[in-house]
Amino acid sequence: MILIADSGATKTDWLISDTNKSEILKTEGINPFHQDENYIRKIIETDLLPQIEKENISEIYFYGAGCLPEPAEKIINILQDFFTGTKVHAYTDLMGAARALCGKKPGIACILGTGSNSCMYDGKEITRNVSPLGYILGDEGSGAYLGKKFIADCLKGQLPENIKNDFLSNCGLTVEDILRKVYREPQANRFLASLTPYIYNIKHEAQVKNFLCECFTDFFIRNIMGYDTTLEISFTGSVAWYFQEEIKEAAEQLNLKTGKFIKEPIWGLKEYHKNL
Repeated sequence: MILIADSGATKTDWLISDTNKSEILKTEGINPFHQDENYIRKIIETDLLPQIEKENISEIYFYGAGCLPEPAEKIINILQDFFTGTKVHAYTDLMGAARALCGKKPGIACILGTGSNSCMYDGKEITRNVSPLGYILGDEGSGAYLGKKFIADCLKGQLPENIKNDFLSNCGLTVEDILRKVYREPQANRFLASLTPYIYNIKHEAQVKNFLCECFTDFFIRNIMGYDTTLEISFTGSVAWYFQEEIKEAAEQLNLKTGKFIKEPIWGLKEYHKNL
């Protein structure tokens, strides 16, 4: 059996797969860049190991945010301690997205979730990556970006007064609440991204539809135009999944060609590793 992990900020999907069956398990998110070794060990020991028979695992592929070279070594060493004799590989979540979306073919792979990222992929390796720069300086097209711009447009009168009032009432927020959550409380990006379900529910309002098209146009112009735009552009992540229509519309206006949309990379990664 192989074990494939797709790890984000809040959760990790672990897919146990062999030729006969597949099963997905879930644990808290693991990020070796932000979390210390003891914290990661606790997640694996208390959340993952009770759910599996580790003796049956022959190889592990871990894809996650924060898996840059040095942190990736940390996660490899931790997993090898628990899965003795098992071969462990660790890659960035962006490589996971590229393999899940493009397989062994060249393409442009994009992640649109709480944050955003993108890359150009030659079928084997990531050949170019425009840095997303995080939700303060970038992350265009992400949940945090949509939330940030939606709040600003509401409070600066760029969206109609009735939308602003309904938003504040529906979400149980005051202007003071918003400023506190954004500037004084931790993980402002998660708060901003948490507003996307409300935006989704009113996305057919003409002004909101225009707002979304502008946001995804920002993503394409500031991230994708630096790649070979003759390649197909594919997407994964919750924002990409729920706002497919608006993303395709923004792409069409820029004469860009969209490809696959998948909510989560894990099943695409199963197909990739099955075909190795």
